[in-house]
Amino acid sequence: MRVVLDTNVLVSGVFFGGVPGRILAEWTAGKIVLVLSPAILDEYRRVGHELGLQYPDLNATFEPILTLLAMNAIIVDAPALPGPVSDDPEDDMFLAAALAAQGRIIVSGDKHLLAVSGWRAIDVLTPRQFVDRHLSA
Repeated sequence: MRVVLDTNVLVSGVFFGGVPGRILAEWTAGKIVLVLSPAILDEYRRVGHELGLQYPDLNATFEPILTLLAMNAIIVDAPALPGPVSDDPEDDMFLAAALAAQGRIIVSGDKHLLAVSGWRAIDVLTPRQFVDRHLSA
């Protein structure tokens, strides 16, 4: 199953674990396929490094995760959407990546993305909803 992770989910999983960390563990185990675009990878890097300044002990693990993502995720060319979908246009890159990859799931805690769940048959789920619906055995 192809899944797009919003920045908050990826960074939370790397730095703090919890439910987002479980999603990353399922990816490393090969149970899900992560999809991203160059713009998403850039945002992951920018936000991760900003957070790394607050948590220097954890920062050393972040760059290797980005390298793994770049090597093992599906990276799609995701052209900008023709018009805004989300109330936060910066969030539309996640929708564009899901469309480009023919993926139907975005995992996010962002209220703007959650509000557009169902757009073009893309489900936007919180990390807990995703785990409960797709990863619980």
